[in-house]
Amino acid sequence: MNLHRDERGSASIEAAIAVPAFALFVGLIIFGGRTAVVRQSVESAAADAARSASLERVESTAKKAAKDAAVANLDAQGVDCLNVDVVIDTQQFSRTVGTPARVEVTVSCLLDLADLSVPGVPGTRTVSATMTSPIDTWRERSE
Repeated sequence: MNLHRDERGSASIEAAIAVPAFALFVGLIIFGGRTAVVRQSVESAAADAARSASLERVESTAKKAAKDAAVANLDAQGVDCLNVDVVIDTQQFSRTVGTPARVEVTVSCLLDLADLSVPGVPGTRTVSATMTSPIDTWRERSE
């Protein structure tokens, strides 16, 4: 008795199972890579913003300098955020000269992931980073 199995169509079934799984895997890799790159860019923007703010002598100009630096840094790196939010804590500008002080900046980027169309991946994701920079202890400060 000779049992011969017909294997016609098995490649189509294998492809129907493997191709979507492979596409999902590639989508998840792209999601992880894009998120990691944006996280690094946001950290760089926050550090640049904190440093820019700490170089100013006046609280109001420090806030403007920080926001401008963060947006410019993200633009220079080609990061396309749906929304950029920059929160600057300049309360320590009011400390007297000779007292250690610092500026803290938090940069948040709303990342658009809708083009990935991967199940389980949200359409947007917020990536945030907080950095601080010391204000020169002996530098004149004013409000």
